[in-house]
Amino acid sequence: MSTTFTIDTSTSRPTPVSAPMKRLTVPALRARKAAIAQGQGEPLVMLTAYTVRMAQLLDPHCDMLLVGDSLGQVIYGLPSTVPVTLQMMAAHGAAVVRGSYHAVVVIDMPFGSYEASPQQAFESAAYLMKETGAAAVKLEGGAAMALTVAFLSERGIPVVGHVGLTPQAVNALGGYGARGRSDAEAQKIVSDAESIAAAGAFAVVIEGVVEPIAQAITRAIAVPTIGIGASADCDGQVLVAEDMLGLFERTPRFVKRYGDMAGYVSERVETYAAEVRARTFPTAEQTYAPKG
Repeated sequence: MSTTFTIDTSTSRPTPVSAPMKRLTVPALRARKAAIAQGQGEPLVMLTAYTVRMAQLLDPHCDMLLVGDSLGQVIYGLPSTVPVTLQMMAAHGAAVVRGSYHAVVVIDMPFGSYEASPQQAFESAAYLMKETGAAAVKLEGGAAMALTVAFLSERGIPVVGHVGLTPQAVNALGGYGARGRSDAEAQKIVSDAESIAAAGAFAVVIEGVVEPIAQAITRAIAVPTIGIGASADCDGQVLVAEDMLGLFERTPRFVKRYGDMAGYVSERVETYAAEVRARTFPTAEQTYAPKG
């Protein structure tokens, strides 16, 4: 589907007008689980987005846009997601909502904004939703977060769960390696997903687990599973958009690179720099002549 653009004359930037489609809803996404299980529905498509322009480009193709706390590394160059703040998430979440008209926008709740109590989680989630207009929040953790998920869901805040490799717990986990290699850990991850789904999460992200765990969770819970380094048998998939576009030299094992945007940008900037130094840019086409 093509997007119609108008020009904001105050900025000369293309800004999309409302597309001829209705934004997807949380109940509609949750209901896709049954259709997918019966072979009558397509898997859910999810990508991260942090800016207006990326949201504009990704939105027509995605069911969900995740304003991930991965922006800590992708946008700010931080060593992990741990330092990310509510204010960062609110600013980028608002941008993504402004740039999208179709996908359900989900915002990560950053480390330290929800773990202390359900009440703290509600205050943080309400702040994010008020500031951004997003439809849902995502939080990490298993059974320990079930009460919080229920508390939010019962108060009108849709929640996406996140089990398996949970990046906010990188210091406790000791790294980003795949989880679930022992029987005990595998059983714990499945149990965590079941607890979160039973508490009211409308979808569950499964990250960085050995494949049988993702398959078992997908069979066991009544809400969609979204895999990242999990299994093609999940009800949907999510990736960091910058990873799949090839904007970084290092690519995680679970990422398929669909392009080499880093190489493309580097080559074009090299050409630009050469033309500036040779004084072949700008030309008459890019400068203004006097009138008369």
